[in-house]
Amino acid sequence: MNQGFLANVLEGLRLLVTFDADVWDVIGVSFTVSSQALLLALPGAICIGFLLATTRFPGRWICVSLFQTLQAVPTVVVGLLVYLLLYRQGPLGDLRWLFSQPAMIMAQFMLAFPLLVSLCYGAFASADWRAWETARTLGAGKFRAFLVLCHELRAPLWVAVISGFSRVITEVGASMLVGGNIQHVTRNIPTAIALETSKGSFAQAIALGTVLLLLALILNFTVGSLRHQRDSLARG
Repeated sequence: MNQGFLANVLEGLRLLVTFDADVWDVIGVSFTVSSQALLLALPGAICIGFLLATTRFPGRWICVSLFQTLQAVPTVVVGLLVYLLLYRQGPLGDLRWLFSQPAMIMAQFMLAFPLLVSLCYGAFASADWRAWETARTLGAGKFRAFLVLCHELRAPLWVAVISGFSRVITEVGASMLVGGNIQHVTRNIPTAIALETSKGSFAQAIALGTVLLLLALILNFTVGSLRHQRDSLARG
């Protein structure tokens, strides 16, 4: 193995295990921004997914198709849209959010929301409604019955949450455009990897890439376990 490659890998791992301040600051920004975007998007996405699965109204399938289409929009396009909204002459320019974490949260919210709605809609559309009917028969109100149904659908809903988090924490285009990659403020894992690689500083890029790789393994293992649990419940 090339000694330079091996040295970079070992240095990257050293930065991680010694809790290098710059590396872990970038990791902290990534998880803070992505978690807030996901938490903001999740309640509305679950409610809209539930309504799309349970109500019938003109244009319903257009709404479903729209959300399914939006989840495939490239991240850089979403970043461009948020940039145009937030730049000084834009409709939201007075907020002065451009190149700040709120701008990144806004962009990641727009990335996560359509995906969450589509996955939640799929979960509710394929649900076994006996849990809802049983709760209603026992006197629960609609909100209480909704919570019972969500509990029964916890596996597919967790899959939606994990998929949404995976979507936003790995995106680079939107964060680069609206965050500006400012150190200790808006520099997250993907933008830091792009920057450090362009500078030839591979050790930090490898350290951050290792975090994303471990995160991807954990998320995929969790999704696989949840799907296995859901399939086991479906088979009784």
